[in-house]
Amino acid sequence: MNTFNRSINAQTDPLNEKARQSADAIERLSGVPRHDVAVILGSGWVPAADLIGTTVSEFSVTDIPHFSAPSVDGHAGVIRSVDADGIKVLVFLGRTHFYEGKGVDAVTHAVRTAAAAGCHSIVLTNGCGGLNPEWTPGTPVLIKDHINFTGHSPLHGAHFVDLTDLYSSRLRKLCHEVEPNLAEGVYVQFPGPMYETPAEITMVRNMGGTLVGMSTTLEAIVARSLGMEILGLSLVTNAAAGMTGHPLNHEEVLQAGRDAATKMGALLNHVIRKFK
Repeated sequence: MNTFNRSINAQTDPLNEKARQSADAIERLSGVPRHDVAVILGSGWVPAADLIGTTVSEFSVTDIPHFSAPSVDGHAGVIRSVDADGIKVLVFLGRTHFYEGKGVDAVTHAVRTAAAAGCHSIVLTNGCGGLNPEWTPGTPVLIKDHINFTGHSPLHGAHFVDLTDLYSSRLRKLCHEVEPNLAEGVYVQFPGPMYETPAEITMVRNMGGTLVGMSTTLEAIVARSLGMEILGLSLVTNAAAGMTGHPLNHEEVLQAGRDAATKMGALLNHVIRKFK
């Protein structure tokens, strides 16, 4: 499904040229000429990386051109090459967020790099607020659709991309084969870094949103534009603003992720092995 062409796109698109340079560095450091699946781990998900497969190599994002060190707690700033029973997985332990002020191209660079490294599929994970009161902290939820409230597009020029079935129904079905009771939701990305107000959460609910966070949608759009198949998986780390009467706290978000890391890693372990 991957339509990324290094030789053509690198000549016409400076963003893809940067991605090619990053992918070449990953190939050199990992010794793996081509990866199959990329995984971007969100806040609190880092411990789950140990359960995806056998680590072949690991290096800092700062060893790769055009990446910068993470500035958010809970993001390790590490890239791993992992073998999951023959499936070569490129795992990004952390991401660049839109609210860091580095621009949308920095936010989506890891996705472009994954495509340049050969990945035909990508798993985008995040820690988020949940609007469904039945989703207690630690509940995994499949993303079935999204609303981009950042006010920005990660695409440049007249680049028209169909976002129908953006979060692959095929991959969601594979997840249900592993965890039949997995819930599904509509993820809404706000720009951050402030958490949403109770009034904003009421607006999201009225629009049909059930998950809120500060990542993922820009990455998913670019992944689709590059021909990648996308799985979105949210970990509910807290109830959305105004639902419990308690203030929101980033350390609690990270702790909920750590508490659920084993379950999340086991889920990814089983699901990725079904990717073909």
